[in-house]
Amino acid sequence: MSDARLKAPRKSHAKGTPRGTQKAAGTTASEPGTRWWIYAIAAAAALYLAFQVYAPALSGPFVFDDNSQPYHTQDYPTALRAWIGGVRPVLMFSYWANYQFSQAAFGFHVVNLLLHLLNSLLIFVIIRKLLRTALSSFDWLLPAFAAAVFLLHPIQTEAVSYIAGRSEALSVFFFLAAFTVFLYRRSPAVSWQVAMAVLVMFGAAAMSKEHTLVFPALLLLTDYYWNPGFSFTGIRRNWRLYVPMAMGAVVGLAFVARILGRTSSAGFGIKDFTWYQYLFTQCRAFFLYLRLLVLPAGQNLDWEYPISQNILDHGAIFGLAAILLLVAAAIYFRRRYPLASYGFLVYVLLMAPTSSFVPIKDPVAERRLYLPLIGILLVLIAALARIRVDRRKLAAALCGIVAVLAVLTYRRNELWASDIAIWEDAVRNSPGKQRVHFQLAHTYYTNGRCLDAITQFQEAARVRAPDYGLLADWGLAYDCADQPDAAVAKLRQAAALDPKAHVYSQIAMVYAKRSHWPEALDALARAEKLDPTYSVTYYYRGGIRAKTGDFAGAVADYQHALALDPALQPARDGLAYAQQHLRAPR
Repeated sequence: MSDARLKAPRKSHAKGTPRGTQKAAGTTASEPGTRWWIYAIAAAAALYLAFQVYAPALSGPFVFDDNSQPYHTQDYPTALRAWIGGVRPVLMFSYWANYQFSQAAFGFHVVNLLLHLLNSLLIFVIIRKLLRTALSSFDWLLPAFAAAVFLLHPIQTEAVSYIAGRSEALSVFFFLAAFTVFLYRRSPAVSWQVAMAVLVMFGAAAMSKEHTLVFPALLLLTDYYWNPGFSFTGIRRNWRLYVPMAMGAVVGLAFVARILGRTSSAGFGIKDFTWYQYLFTQCRAFFLYLRLLVLPAGQNLDWEYPISQNILDHGAIFGLAAILLLVAAAIYFRRRYPLASYGFLVYVLLMAPTSSFVPIKDPVAERRLYLPLIGILLVLIAALARIRVDRRKLAAALCGIVAVLAVLTYRRNELWASDIAIWEDAVRNSPGKQRVHFQLAHTYYTNGRCLDAITQFQEAARVRAPDYGLLADWGLAYDCADQPDAAVAKLRQAAALDPKAHVYSQIAMVYAKRSHWPEALDALARAEKLDPTYSVTYYYRGGIRAKTGDFAGAVADYQHALALDPALQPARDGLAYAQQHLRAPR
């Protein structure tokens, strides 16, 4: 690359940092020696602090999407191929490895937290390198502060305390590791060794979560800012990295497009939510995210955020204008405030995969800030580096900020310690969203609070007309509360919407618990007619026959159920019971 340099700031405003020209990324700079044990003590302190602040959530249960994942799905195959055969194989491998040691939620929480700690350490080395490049500063205080904010900011809790949020923490770990290798390479021209290391980690990041496909754009932006004179010649010199990365990114985008075509939660096929409506909504959400980073009040697991149906709706046009103005300002002031300009553009770039024009069913989710936070941290560090203040006073002020964040994060994690508490909080913050009432009702039901579950199902039905799933679960809540007539009524409402073997098997279950054998058998006959391959039908009928003394019929039904689903353990247990009684002398 060219040895030309961008015009550096006229003077360094960081207390105690020398003036000097900026170093190009990928070059080494002399640095005052720092004893290794200082970093070891700092890392140990960060580990201790992280476990203290996240301690409440470590004992928390599986929540929300966790309940549909293999690690919390009964009778899911344990073979590795079954776990990694779909999307995000690296993420699923991490869950599989976790599962081999323990199926309890605690072990999954610990791994999430350790990943988060590693990411915080990578934030430290990345920001230290960029600060040294931009301002020739060898300071450790500001990078340490940035890493502490990343570690302890309450906005991070959804990506860390929510087990399914590991997709963020794991993908970002590989993303930051690849970026670190890129920044700390020995020369501006990328060697084969560096290129291979970056590409392997980039691939692992993309196979953990697709939003990391923006990584090549980050490298180009970084080269533009910190390798002065960067041009087509610079790209050509680094062809070992950029050519295979561009090819991989194209393949990755094609893969993402394929995924979006199949899912109902994201992509251009979402009903009643067009790409431009999502874009206009994100023009407002952009500033909500910034507010949450500066003032993390009113956090919510499941945001109830209004959609902008057009560019004028909810003031979306003003949000769009403000974003364009801020981007233009960042570009205009890139020579005067290079680190802040770069940081803001990094934030915009890293937000783009989830906050642009590709629709996602949930327009706002706090875990999406996990990676983009690094951009805002760079802006913050750039501002702090220009403050003229006594170093001890600055350190005290920064420690105060970190302490406040730690307290807020601890309190947020107290909610994550309980599935009931986190959903009650979501209901308070999103009272007009059906899903939060449904999830709270389901959580009440699984915790044995049947009457409370019924109340929340009623609230969910008030917000929006209930669908099959809500009615079926509502019926089971009535059954749990020992109100069989109401239970059967709700289950029949569900059957009227979508007649399935499942709902008729549940009707049979309600009748069978009260020894209403004819009604139960009639419901199972209807279930069998609707779907002869539904194994639960035969399992329930085997139970009824065993209860009524027909052990030969019970054996036949249990065997039929197991032929359809060999993993149905209750049917296997029932079969052993029926066979034992069938062989017993009479």
